[in-house]
Amino acid sequence: MTVAVFGGAFDPPHLGHVALVRAALERFAFERVLVLPAGDPPHKKVATPAEIRARLAGLAFSDIPGVEISPLELEPGGPRYTVDTLLRLRESYDELTLLVGADQFAGFLGWREPDRVLELAMLAVASRPDYDDEELRPVLAALERPERVSFFPIPAYPISSREIRARVRDGLPIDDLVPAPVAAEIDRLGLYTG
Repeated sequence: MTVAVFGGAFDPPHLGHVALVRAALERFAFERVLVLPAGDPPHKKVATPAEIRARLAGLAFSDIPGVEISPLELEPGGPRYTVDTLLRLRESYDELTLLVGADQFAGFLGWREPDRVLELAMLAVASRPDYDDEELRPVLAALERPERVSFFPIPAYPISSREIRARVRDGLPIDDLVPAPVAAEIDRLGLYTG
């Protein structure tokens, strides 16, 4: 089974995340995409408890066949780093592809054990038309196995979860930035308001 892994804080998940998964499914025909909300991401602070972010992710991807939300990183003592997550997933899946955005790949050499990550999974890097790919070439050149990295285009969604949280805090609409069920749940729970 060809399985893709897409992790993130998803605080909150937005249309850019959804577009990335849809484009990856179209380009690579994965049989399954595991979406892994980070329980305690080492690279950023999160504003919302992991269980709520997992629920929001479930709502965001609910209408895409083959996508499932994995609780792996939410388990007590669960993996915190991508390399650890992939090691755990390799116990169940022979072939994995890690989905990342071009901006994440630009910092890939700073990840814990990037070459080991590429041993455990192929890397599929989503690149927006407005992204300057020049900064990706040195990253690719520094890897032991650059042939395990593929690039695929996604539509431009110049939004971030941080901007969405700020819009909610400021009382501005987010309907054109997140899937409708996510916007409704953010409103229902009163998230990001203060």
